[in-house]
Amino acid sequence: MARTARVARTVGRRAVLAAALGLTAGCGAARGGPGGPGGRPPTAPGTAVPSVPSAPPAAPSGAQPPAPPHREQVLARYAGRAPQRWGTDLPGVVTTVPGGALALTFDACGGPGGDGYDAALIGTLRRLGVPATLFLNARWVDANPGPFAELAADPLFELGNHGTAHRPLSVTGRSAYGITGTADPAAAYEEVAGNRAKLTGLLGRAPGWFRAGTAHYDEVGVALVGELGERVAGFAVNGDGGATFTPGQVAATVAATPPGSVVISHLNHPAAGTGEGYARALPAMLDAGCRFVRLSDPA
Repeated sequence: MARTARVARTVGRRAVLAAALGLTAGCGAARGGPGGPGGRPPTAPGTAVPSVPSAPPAAPSGAQPPAPPHREQVLARYAGRAPQRWGTDLPGVVTTVPGGALALTFDACGGPGGDGYDAALIGTLRRLGVPATLFLNARWVDANPGPFAELAADPLFELGNHGTAHRPLSVTGRSAYGITGTADPAAAYEEVAGNRAKLTGLLGRAPGWFRAGTAHYDEVGVALVGELGERVAGFAVNGDGGATFTPGQVAATVAATPPGSVVISHLNHPAAGTGEGYARALPAMLDAGCRFVRLSDPA
C-alpha cells in the first residue's frame, strides 16, 4: 500500500512537470519560430542548386561497408567545384528521423571548444535508458581516454565523427560562429578522414555519421562526406543553444521538440545548463510516451 502511494505521488509529480513543460500527446508541440527556442536557427542564403547526393545508407547489420575511395580519387573528383550553398540545412543533411521518435545527439567539440565531460548528463541518459548519438572530435577523444572507453563500451550510445579539428566543412574556407572552415577539398577530406581513421582504429569499426564543427556545410562538403561512407547529421532543434542555455531553457526547449526531430546539444560543458535541463525534461517526456532512438536505429 505504502509503495503504491509513493508510485502514485511520483506519477503525479511527473504529470505536473509535464504540464509545466508544455508536453502534449506524443513528444510535445513545436514552440518558437526560426532562431527561437525549439526552432532551427537561420542559415546563410544561397543560390538554389540541384540536390547533392546523400551518403549511402548504412550497411545491414553484420555487413562490412564498402571501402571508401582513395584520397587522390576523391580530390580529383572535387577539384574546381564551386559551392553555391552554405548553412546547416542542405540537401543530404539529416535533420529528422522516421516514425515520430526523437533522436538526441550530443557533441564533444574538443580543443578551444571544450575538453570537458558532462558525466551527470550521461548518467541521466543511462539511468533513464535513453539512447543517443554522440559526436566526438579527435581532440576530445585524445583528452578523455577514460570516458571515451566507457562510452564506446556502452550499447546505449552510438559514436559519430565530429571532425579532426572541429571546423565547418567548406571547400572555400567559409566560417561560422568565428571558426574558420576547411580551406579546400583536401582540407575538408582530412577533417573527415582524420578522425574517421582514429575512431575506426579505436572502435574496430568505422563511424556511420559525421557532423562538422558548428554543423555548417557547403554542398560540396556534404557530397565529400558521402564519398567517405558516412552520412551527414544536422539538427531540427538546438537543445542547449551551443551550451549557453540555462537549465530551464534547455528543459523547455527539449520538452517542446516536435516528433521526428534530431536534437543537437553538448556533452563537453559540465558547468552548462545542459545536464540539469535534460534531467528535468526527460522523465516527463518518457511518461508522455516519447520514444528516443540513435541515428542509425531502424525506423
